[in-house]
Amino acid sequence: MSETKAAIPHVPFIKVLANLNSFARNPATFFKGVLDETDGVATLNAPSGSILLTDRPELMQHVLQKNNKNYTKSYVVRHLVKEQVGNGLLTSEGEYWLKQRRAIQPGFHRKRLEGISQIMVQEINTYLDEVFDVYAETGEEIDIAKEMTQLAFKIVSKSLFGEEPEEDKLELIEKIVSDGQQFVVDQVRKPMLKPWFFLSGKYKENKKMKATGDALIMEIISARQQSKEEHNDLLDMLIQTKYEDGSGMSDQQLLEEAIILYVAGHETSANAMSWMWYLLATHPEIDAKVFQSVQHSLGNEHPSFEKLRELGYCLQVVEETMRLYPPAWVVDREPLADDEFEGIPIKKGTDVLCFIYGVHHSKRYWNEPEKFDPERFTPENKKNHKPFSYMPFGGGPRLCIGNNFALMEMQFVLAMMIKRYRFQVVENQTIDINPLITLRPRYGIKMVVSKRNP
Repeated sequence: MSETKAAIPHVPFIKVLANLNSFARNPATFFKGVLDETDGVATLNAPSGSILLTDRPELMQHVLQKNNKNYTKSYVVRHLVKEQVGNGLLTSEGEYWLKQRRAIQPGFHRKRLEGISQIMVQEINTYLDEVFDVYAETGEEIDIAKEMTQLAFKIVSKSLFGEEPEEDKLELIEKIVSDGQQFVVDQVRKPMLKPWFFLSGKYKENKKMKATGDALIMEIISARQQSKEEHNDLLDMLIQTKYEDGSGMSDQQLLEEAIILYVAGHETSANAMSWMWYLLATHPEIDAKVFQSVQHSLGNEHPSFEKLRELGYCLQVVEETMRLYPPAWVVDREPLADDEFEGIPIKKGTDVLCFIYGVHHSKRYWNEPEKFDPERFTPENKKNHKPFSYMPFGGGPRLCIGNNFALMEMQFVLAMMIKRYRFQVVENQTIDINPLITLRPRYGIKMVVSKRNP
């Protein structure tokens, strides 16, 4: 370790307090303002405690990869998020996490993804036939964020649970999970309201709803366990997962990992796809290029797992969308022991915020960072990206296990929808980010959809 301590710019608590409303409303904009005035590192005292904030790729790589064993998930994840979703891959730590990761990772193999790709195509087709074709006929104004949320919900529900569960059960699970995430955000952003959450019965109500959701998912798991039929979906993958000693997961483990896959595979993709259609609608020249590339690659066929490589430009569009609007806009860690990086002291107990949105929008690593330019992600140009300057799925050993699932889903949705429709953004609306657990559009995105002429 270096003996010279770096002088780190500090944001005093009084400044955070003076900007508390803007901080609570949009921490991403607040953080970006802080780091734009520094060299990518700053400390600040927030209501939740001491924070080391950074958008420097080298420091994020140190925390998330090179010295990752010294870092644990933050208090928010270890307690608030874990209370909501259980001890699955997203929230577990140490040897238990490693055991689960090693057991589950092989389940995302080629054959499994091939089977899931067929489920995806079927669900997308059904939604376009039943919903978007109607919108295209009527010219009705829609919120693309709501529609992508519904589509992603249907895709992940069927990819995880198969065809058996009734739609009303799945919709109730979605509502419970969504409301639970909002409750976590409320506790983080408004810690001063904690007594009110108790007095008003919010805690009790949330606990009751979570129990209801868990029971519904366990019903689905139990029915599958009793069934003798084989399914090429994610629930079968979890049930078939074996540890080194040949044993399988307990019911509680199956429940917790199913919830994590559902949560991680739902809202993140929905948000990215919402921003994707907004960007394409406001960049007609890129929209036209995507359409031409899909026509050339697929013709009248549907996309498939085997044809993924032919959807190269679709992947570039998806990746550039997630640069501008990363669903996971921040990753936080807490050091288990004092650490140091290039003279920067990192004290035990400090909340280290790896600001993904910040590095994705930094002029230090991207030319014209606010410009939508899928050419940044050609195979040749990707070789020039600085490590950890682009990390929509996190980084290091805890890289999102479902990243290939998500990328395939988004490429399929893009390819299938752009062949059918054009999108136009409704005028006189405010488009803004809402950085909750994921990066949502704050007010939705109103659009009009029309059929694309052959």
